[in-house]
Amino acid sequence: MDNIPAIVETLVGRFPQQEYMYGGHNACPGCGAALAVRYMMKALQDKAVIVIPASCWSIISGVNPLRCLETVVLHCPFPAAAAVGSGIKKGLEAVGDLHTHVVVLAGDGGTFDIGIQGLSGAAERNEDILFVCYDNEAYMNTGMQKSSATPYGSVSTTTPPPRIKQNPKKDIMKIMAAHQIPYAATATIAFPEDLLAKVRRAMEVRGFRFLHILTPCPQGWGSPVEKTVELSRLAVQTCVFPLFEIEDGRRYRLTFCPDGPVPLENYFRLQKRFSSLDREQVELARESVNYCWEELRRKASVL
Repeated sequence: MDNIPAIVETLVGRFPQQEYMYGGHNACPGCGAALAVRYMMKALQDKAVIVIPASCWSIISGVNPLRCLETVVLHCPFPAAAAVGSGIKKGLEAVGDLHTHVVVLAGDGGTFDIGIQGLSGAAERNEDILFVCYDNEAYMNTGMQKSSATPYGSVSTTTPPPRIKQNPKKDIMKIMAAHQIPYAATATIAFPEDLLAKVRRAMEVRGFRFLHILTPCPQGWGSPVEKTVELSRLAVQTCVFPLFEIEDGRRYRLTFCPDGPVPLENYFRLQKRFSSLDREQVELARESVNYCWEELRRKASVL
């Protein structure tokens, strides 16, 4: 055992050998959220308190003594995660613990919708916590109902075909940038070194930090379980989900810039939730993606 390296080389990058998430957890096959947290924990290790509101991860993590994360986990009501995290951090500071990180781990429902009031309040107060949104773009834990993170054109149990979602996805990164928080970033499981680097960067910053991770859900997206990482990569390559950082709500930096965007159809084709789209609707989606991508490039000054 002494010969096992602390860092191992893999096909997708260099990773810490130590695992802080146990196998045998409750995630579905191909769950992007499970892989995202596995990578995140390699950066956090056991130096954090994890706050989890109602979400897929409240099921995946399990409860004591059967939880799958090698750190302290606290479950809380759906809308309360940011407030609970803020209170825990104040309590740690009161007893002189300035080193333990407090991480809120919420789905898109607990971030974009039900939890946004507490999220905005904590961001405005610049609470010293890291808020991580794992975004599978719907309420997957309760039956795949749409959320405001669900993209245009997607079907769900509350927007069944042919009644696709007509509204665009809420731009949560713009909302967080408007709060002028010290650090915000996007990440995906297809670029794990980038994900780890952003978690580590967030751990170095004081004040409120926000990490938005796209996590495909085979059950809700209607995608093959073995295509989860490929879908994450295509989301970036098609510019549906760009990888970037924002500091103090003003300084934007792209952390991956595609040489040439991959056709949007390549991303849609692997997901049954977009199977009801006609050519005109695909073109509308493409125009929206292109507009948002060019706007982001201007902010990052890479035009």
